[in-house]
Amino acid sequence: MMQVYWDKRFESKEMVWGEEPSQTVYHAMDVFASNDVQTLLVPGSGYGRNTKLLSSHFSVTGLEFSKLAIEMSKDWDAKTQVIECSILEPINLETQWDAIYCYNVLHLFLMEDRMKLIRNSMKQLRDQGIMYFTCFSDQDQRNGRGSRLEDNTYEYKEGKAAHFFTEQDLIQHFAGMRVIEMGLLDEEIPYSETETEKYSLRYIIVQMV
Repeated sequence: MMQVYWDKRFESKEMVWGEEPSQTVYHAMDVFASNDVQTLLVPGSGYGRNTKLLSSHFSVTGLEFSKLAIEMSKDWDAKTQVIECSILEPINLETQWDAIYCYNVLHLFLMEDRMKLIRNSMKQLRDQGIMYFTCFSDQDQRNGRGSRLEDNTYEYKEGKAAHFFTEQDLIQHFAGMRVIEMGLLDEEIPYSETETEKYSLRYIIVQMV
């Protein structure tokens, strides 16, 4: 279902969330720079909306399962190497990265797959590596809409589900890692020249110990 949903989103070959990166990219860049990050892995890299700025400062590798998104990213962000794969499958790569930036991917899955995503990400990090994840918060206006799939998880639109994180829930997902920083923010994402949607997001920055 998810593969079909995302291929449909990208079939127009338009930048469905615009060209400007998330405001969290700028914050992540400061965090990564202060921790001497050189190499960066971006699960769910899409068409390169966030990687383009990151790849001007770091050596960036993206993971993406949509062929359409990968083709778009080649023109938009040629510096980022994108590997076609599912972030839920074992990633047998010899490289380990200094840091991971994962924007609004974690909340798309049910509990079992959310933990699988986190475990797979941890395996790709070097010792003392940093992870920066963003996700929907429980304060988002979409929380509670649609059919309930699990605790705090709803199919809020046809073919698309989301988990809405409380602060404690997010901490528990990253148990065993050192929490550097957490926060709550509102972000407006463009869907056309005249239409934007506002989201309430949480972010968490953790370090391997």
